[in-house]
Amino acid sequence: MSDISVRSAAEDAFASRSDWVRLRTLVILRWTAVAGQLAALFAAWRFYGIDIPAAPCLAIVGLSVAVNLASSLLYAENHRLTEGEALTLLAFDSCQLTALLYLTGGLGNPFALLLLVPATIAATALNGLSIAILGGLTVLLVSLLAVLHLPLRYLNGAEIVVPAILANGFWLAIVIGVAFMALYTRRVSGELHAMSDALLATQMALAREQTLTDLSGVVAAAAHELGTPLATIKLAAGELADDLSDRPDQQADAVLIGAQADRCRDILRSMGRAGKDDLQMRAAPFQAIVEEAAEPHRDRKARITVATRGGGRPQPVLARRPEIIHGLRNLIQNAVDFSNGAVWIDLDWAAERVSLVITDDGPGFPPALLGRIGDPFVRDRARSDERRPQYEGMGLGLFIAKTLLERTGARLEFTNASDPFLAAEERPARCGARVRVSWPRDRVEMAQHDISGQNQRF
Repeated sequence: MSDISVRSAAEDAFASRSDWVRLRTLVILRWTAVAGQLAALFAAWRFYGIDIPAAPCLAIVGLSVAVNLASSLLYAENHRLTEGEALTLLAFDSCQLTALLYLTGGLGNPFALLLLVPATIAATALNGLSIAILGGLTVLLVSLLAVLHLPLRYLNGAEIVVPAILANGFWLAIVIGVAFMALYTRRVSGELHAMSDALLATQMALAREQTLTDLSGVVAAAAHELGTPLATIKLAAGELADDLSDRPDQQADAVLIGAQADRCRDILRSMGRAGKDDLQMRAAPFQAIVEEAAEPHRDRKARITVATRGGGRPQPVLARRPEIIHGLRNLIQNAVDFSNGAVWIDLDWAAERVSLVITDDGPGFPPALLGRIGDPFVRDRARSDERRPQYEGMGLGLFIAKTLLERTGARLEFTNASDPFLAAEERPARCGARVRVSWPRDRVEMAQHDISGQNQRF
């Protein structure tokens, strides 16, 4: 799966909130509400001496019981609700609670606060239009309760009076609560689901890179194992061709067999160039790993220059981990996409750390987004159509790179190489985005005894 298809799949999953809620979830919540309503009615009558209109209240509670029973009979427990079904059931819950509050004091009833629950659930699981519809319905019901309700009375007939200022305050608090809870819950749930989708895309990208690595090892092993029989076929075909010098037709067949053996050898050699499951190929010099990550982007618009600054010290040999190669490849791709024609990769290493810096000559990171780079689905609409319209500025590639590299112990720093507000003639050659990646050397370096050991059999 390509990086673009990974991004598209994650974005589609994030954009659609349909079928997130199981019917069983709402049924369980409604049973809990029924139990709580019955307990509250009983406590108000038995312990506080409040005159409750028992028959109509029990009828309204019984309506919730009927809806639950009907839902359980008509649908399977694991039925996923559509957008319309979820909205209808949540609207019913709001109306049912409103009817119960109408009989028990309206907004003077402290349980009026529970009108926030359906709107909060909608903000968690439904789309914007459904949230707006249910939020508007809740505000309407609260406003009706503020002026239309039966007063609460004690058993002796005395009315429980709530001061007007408190009643108005209850109305305002619930209306503000609906808006605040909807916005807050929507934001938090959106970030959680975005992170979940982005992590899924990261796992898919890593699985793809691991599959390619494993496949190249299998092909290389096959090439190695088939080398001897192909050489035998080539040798036998040559001797047979010499023996059949007096039979030109059969000699041509023998020559053809030898040529096809050579072709098989060349095909296997080319397929196995990516690597093999060899202890020597599980590690490579630092520069070779970076070159491998940059290779797919060398034929594109930007000139990629790799330089080493090791101060004369021997170059470290690192593990060829798929996370490192794919993470660096995404960072280099981002630099190439936004560059004006040049990308520089500077490698450095010391006794304790290994690091590289990727710099381009493009416009650099937007200053307003510097603190958010590495988060999934970061959008910069002002530039999204300018360089990479197919990505729509999602930032998912950088998130994948950051996540994969951090799994290997890397630390990433995103900065600009120069002030993005300088005039064009004042900007240096390396004026664009700069990404620094560094690892503790002991986390990525391969020990010599791990490299020079005996090859493992497949």
